[in-house]
Amino acid sequence: MYSILIIEDDLHIGNMLEETLTAEGYSVLRAFSGTEALLVLSKKTPDLVLLDLMLPGLSGEELLPKIKDIPVIVVSAKADTAGKVDLLLGGAVDYVTKPFEMSELLARITVQLRRKSQGMEKSELSFNDLTLNLDTHTAHIGSSEIRLTRTECAILKLLMQNPTRPVGKLTILEKISEDTPDCTERSLKQHISNVRKKLQSVSGKDYIEAVYGIGFKMKNV
Repeated sequence: MYSILIIEDDLHIGNMLEETLTAEGYSVLRAFSGTEALLVLSKKTPDLVLLDLMLPGLSGEELLPKIKDIPVIVVSAKADTAGKVDLLLGGAVDYVTKPFEMSELLARITVQLRRKSQGMEKSELSFNDLTLNLDTHTAHIGSSEIRLTRTECAILKLLMQNPTRPVGKLTILEKISEDTPDCTERSLKQHISNVRKKLQSVSGKDYIEAVYGIGFKMKNV
């Protein structure tokens, strides 16, 4: 369940937001001032923050730079373009002007949480003594580094994400198509052969096996 911190001093608006978000399945935290928001954030890490600007104590503009690694949607009656631009450049991921349609705000929340979820994808995968770094397109077996092409990395990533079951050839092509449009059904077998050879050259072990009539899977070695 995603949690959302509402930082809003207007009781009516805050209650309306809490009621709607709770009905949508979110867990809700509340803060009625910038100072109280900092106290809440010192104890909890919500998945997203809805931030009003005109707050008692610390203003929303003062509070925004203090909120680290959490997407913040500003919800404010201030509508000047320059102010919006400054806040977006200052760390806010979105800006909604009061009064707002709840359906629009919910959609914007969904978009930001989806982006957050996608951004949380692991940058490193492991299988037995094999480690794959998705950022550098390199594999490691012990202290030995194996450099992979973009296509080889995408294939190995998919197989390592599904270590206990075979992945079909067409599924591999479909899943990696966005990252590696150069990979075709004809070339897929060669790409996999290249990965197997690179890994074998370091450890002497074959980490990938063909499953007749289906595709390929990781092999316990």
